[in-house]
Amino acid sequence: MEKRVTFNERWLPYLLVAPQIVITLVFFFWPSGEAIWQSVLVEDAFGGNSKFVWFENFSHLFSDPNYFASARLTLVFSALVASLGLAASLLLAVMADRVIRGASAYKTILVWPYAVAPAVAGVLWGFLFNPSVGVVAWALSVIGIEFNYVINGNQALLLIVLAAVWNQISYNFLFFLAGLQSIPKSLIEAAAIDGAGPGRRFWDIVFPLLSPTGFFLLVINIIYAFFGTFGIVGSLTQGGPGQSTNILVWKVYNDGFRGQDLGGSSAQSVILMAVVILLTFVQFRFIERRVHY
Repeated sequence: MEKRVTFNERWLPYLLVAPQIVITLVFFFWPSGEAIWQSVLVEDAFGGNSKFVWFENFSHLFSDPNYFASARLTLVFSALVASLGLAASLLLAVMADRVIRGASAYKTILVWPYAVAPAVAGVLWGFLFNPSVGVVAWALSVIGIEFNYVINGNQALLLIVLAAVWNQISYNFLFFLAGLQSIPKSLIEAAAIDGAGPGRRFWDIVFPLLSPTGFFLLVINIIYAFFGTFGIVGSLTQGGPGQSTNILVWKVYNDGFRGQDLGGSSAQSVILMAVVILLTFVQFRFIERRVHY
């Protein structure tokens, strides 16, 4: 028998969702609308004078090779952060799901990195790999590997990828662990009785049943890589050396608040928002078909 929630007062459901609606309007739709409006304007540094220029800011961006280089870099960075983060967190969740002594302590330790803010995570990894005083940089130099992200662009990109993956891995771990614990043990035991090995049981039973969780985390991690890594880049490399870590979310800030190109920065934020919405749509439209609910 289906049970449905009923409200005696007709206005009560609207009152309950009102705080979320207000937050969405104030912190998403209002800033988005302001960005769209400013993207068709040219303003001075203090916002005193403005001129309506239609799509001139967008045409300038599409003719700027530095913008396309930043866009390609962002796609590579996002792919690395999402793939490495999901793979590592799934491996940790599978290992932590085993019944072993001290499993609760391991799970607690794996959750802790999520409490660290992205900017703080960038500072921590910067100290570890600092070419002068970093412990990890010193250990690498002992075995003959010179790691100096201050002057080496590829190493700087690798470092922000590692810092971003580490900062997000606890979030992914929690969802994967919850998904693993929700899988009926009887299915795995039946496959073991039929002679299926651990690898076969994982790929034929566990992995397909985890696909809804994996799909959700894929969307979240791509959005995180596009937007949530601003603090890591800002505290670790600030887009350098050169333009090697100048991903789009940092370029929006750098051009708008440092370069005082408010119209161009707003145009970049509009394009970035549109790209993330498009990627999310593509994932739900095509990738979700392969998800087993």
